[in-house]
Amino acid sequence: MIPIRPKDRDAVIQSLRAGVVPRTGQQHIQVGRLREIEALLADIERCADGGSAVRFVIGSYGSGKTFFLHLVRSIGLEKKLVAVHADLSPDRRLQASGGQARSLYAELMRNLSTRAKPEGGAMSSLVERFVSEVLKDARERGTAPEPLIHERLEQLSEMTGGYDFAQVIAAYWRGHDTGSETLKSDAVRWLRAEFTAKTDARQALGVRTIIDDQNFYDQLKLMARFTRLAGFGGLLVMLDEMVNLYKLSHVASRNANYEQILRIVNDCLQGSAPGLGILFGGTPEFLMDTRRGLFSYPALQSRLAENTFAKDGMVDHTGPVLRLSSLTPEDFYLLISKVRNVYAGGDATQYLLPEEGLHQFMRHCEERIGDSYFRTPRTTITAFVNLLAVLDQNRGADWRQVLGGVSLTADADPSQLTAEDELASFTV
Repeated sequence: MIPIRPKDRDAVIQSLRAGVVPRTGQQHIQVGRLREIEALLADIERCADGGSAVRFVIGSYGSGKTFFLHLVRSIGLEKKLVAVHADLSPDRRLQASGGQARSLYAELMRNLSTRAKPEGGAMSSLVERFVSEVLKDARERGTAPEPLIHERLEQLSEMTGGYDFAQVIAAYWRGHDTGSETLKSDAVRWLRAEFTAKTDARQALGVRTIIDDQNFYDQLKLMARFTRLAGFGGLLVMLDEMVNLYKLSHVASRNANYEQILRIVNDCLQGSAPGLGILFGGTPEFLMDTRRGLFSYPALQSRLAENTFAKDGMVDHTGPVLRLSSLTPEDFYLLISKVRNVYAGGDATQYLLPEEGLHQFMRHCEERIGDSYFRTPRTTITAFVNLLAVLDQNRGADWRQVLGGVSLTADADPSQLTAEDELASFTV
């Protein structure tokens, strides 16, 4: 077995125990989803080649959507893409008039990551990379860097909102050239959508616009083009918890967001957004509900309809909708085996449960909650980590007795458990 660094081990175990997705170390516990990963890898390569892609990753609560998105994010970073991610919420939407879209963009930019800075906060590094690339090219050509800066930024000026975007990048270059940290900081603040008033932006940078609710998507396309100018393959955008749009009670607000999604789908499918890949994570209701979901919008329903020939066990992973298949019992067994290995730091001599214990845990789950334990594994994995924690802190305890004490929380009726309930909680 390959030893696992304590940092990665702790990050994975703490996240799983809290029922959230680990930011690092996903490769240690990844199982199944091979066909889905291959499909997204093709999308990533298309973006890196100057194309565009859009996918709707659909799965029930607890089925592993967020884990899958973060896994794809890590693959994108390895393929030299820049990645951003954010969860939608009542205060963060794709289209709004009260600052919610700007708030979503700001959250995306705060989480901007590169392979060198996978934890986020890489905006300054991205712009610095662009400046370094230009300086390197200028030295090779034997020319002054400033004309070359403007030559490259001319590509951005041709796009919607690109003139001011280019002006901000040029301002960063002036700050770099003159040693003005204030100017560089103001440029980064503008790119992160942290300016809320146009007058402040004009005083600081000489531009007349800011990133706001009206130009959210245009700025994403500009950022995708800019990442390519900086030497990266493109921009990979992950938007999770799309069900928050489905929950909007105001019909006009919901439809405005669906119109924005339609615009994104049209652009990406037509190749009109070079270097941009967007992944939406949502539940089946968000997609298929004909009253409030995406299928309530006829134009989206026609574009996102499933391949009618993909039936009787056949699948089609080339369409915009990617449904996460359920883990099989074999996949789940491999998953808890990997979690056991991570808990032991990759040292087989430190395993807290034997193979028999893994089989017994699966039988216990099946008796308690049926086959939902491997279809929506989030809470079951949390229970497994809790079991390992008890065995770890009580080394003299017999795992058989401890496992016999694992039960559903009070008042939980196994026959009523559904994916939407995310399963009942366990206690040890």
